[in-house]
Amino acid sequence: QVQLVESGGGLVQPGGSLRLSCTTSESIFNFYAVGWYRQRPGRERDLIAAWQSDLSTYYVDSVKERFIVSGDATNNTVYLEMNSLKPRDTAVYYCAARRADTGYDFWGHGTQVTVSS
Repeated sequence: QVQLVESGGGLVQPGGSLRLSCTTSESIFNFYAVGWYRQRPGRERDLIAAWQSDLSTYYVDSVKERFIVSGDATNNTVYLEMNSLKPRDTAVYYCAARRADTGYDFWGHGTQVTVSS
């Protein structure tokens, strides 16, 4: 019965910024982690960033120093702040959550991000 809903996608110019939101149906601290995946056209879906309940974060090298993950327990929301966006960041971005010692079992429906001039 876990539900995750992404929002905040859209069209931005290269170098611009965007903030995605992942709102969960229960406390974010009920999960081991809430992650962000992206799927570029014709490519596999990859984990690019994650908020973890011990307050650590994970970033894949291609977004490190550009993207920031943060959690807001009051609003059951994990954010992905995306800065210095590049055309190659164009993708569908998915929010996903996992319990301890499991994979990412719960998924949102995705939100499109297009970076283009």
